[in-house]
Amino acid sequence: MSRPRRLLTLGHSYVVGTNRRLAQAIADAGAAEWDVTAAAPASFPGDLGPIALRPAPGERVEPLSVRGAGRIHTMRYGRDLRELLRREWDVVHCWEEPFILAGAQVAAWTPRRTRLVFATFQNLPKRYPPPFGWMERYAMRRADGWIAFGRLVEQVLASRPTYARRPHRVIAPGVDTALFRRDRQARARVRASLGWGDAGPPIVGYLGRFVPEKGMETLMRALDGCAEPCRALFVGGGRMEAEVRAWAARHGERVRVVTGVAHDAVPDYLNAMDLLCAPSRTTRRWHEQLGRMLTEAMACGVPVIGSDSGEIPHVIADAGLIAPEDDVGAWTRAIDSLLADPSRRADLAGRGLARVEAEYALDAVARRHLEFFTELLRDTA
Repeated sequence: MSRPRRLLTLGHSYVVGTNRRLAQAIADAGAAEWDVTAAAPASFPGDLGPIALRPAPGERVEPLSVRGAGRIHTMRYGRDLRELLRREWDVVHCWEEPFILAGAQVAAWTPRRTRLVFATFQNLPKRYPPPFGWMERYAMRRADGWIAFGRLVEQVLASRPTYARRPHRVIAPGVDTALFRRDRQARARVRASLGWGDAGPPIVGYLGRFVPEKGMETLMRALDGCAEPCRALFVGGGRMEAEVRAWAARHGERVRVVTGVAHDAVPDYLNAMDLLCAPSRTTRRWHEQLGRMLTEAMACGVPVIGSDSGEIPHVIADAGLIAPEDDVGAWTRAIDSLLADPSRRADLAGRGLARVEAEYALDAVARRHLEFFTELLRDTA
């Protein structure tokens, strides 16, 4: 009997346990044919302090040393990664961008006998200055394939020679549907904690960073113009917090602002919403890369409205409404239309659930990864 294929999947984001659910889903999906190991920094700086790697019982994770982690473009791994890469791997799946130093390290240290696959979120047509442009070209010349985390990423990169000459797949980041799901008890519990009940008007929600590029001002102004009665729940944090709280104070009991919510509590707050809004706005240096709150909300059975920034229209497709970014009037009309029509909200909620199961559930995403890895091994055998 032939040995299982050996996969190493690595990235600094794997220091967070919820991000490693992708690695576990790949291991589960390939249990009969694949032997999967994850690798992540032993510690990494987070917004609220250092994050320590804490593997769950039975989880196969290799801790790695890193230096300069405060600046992701120049972060570098220690020699323990080099030793790890020298083991007998069939595929190395690198969740580091190819234009950063860590990506170049992986490219340099992965033996030629091993298939190397980069995953990327690059969705802007950037030309990186030295040395980052050099590192990107070096890493992609070594790569055997790449994964685009969205259709816009594919559109931007597929025409570049070093990308165009290599196989690729569009595979979105997954959603853990065991964690993000409909939960009526969580809905009632969070609403009670906010001093709200089910008897009031619908709750329009926002989840994410309180920053200008996420369209906070557009959403607040749109809600000011709504004719239909509603309540608003803003969950997140960021440099616009003072502005959001000042706006909320003008609306009294109709608005709640909640910060410091742990990731494992996010599904509870999503369940408390009747509608989620993602009004992201494009800047010169940024397009919305995914809008993870959209897939998480859809998994919880919450209908969504998103802007036309970046990847959002591809994520929502026909499972929600799209409103032009920065168009306050259009946003007001979109919100009002769903507030006034519970049956339409229910229809979009059902569409969202179906779309998540087909495109974003971790088991579906894991299978797509393994199918791509298998093709690369077969094509280069």
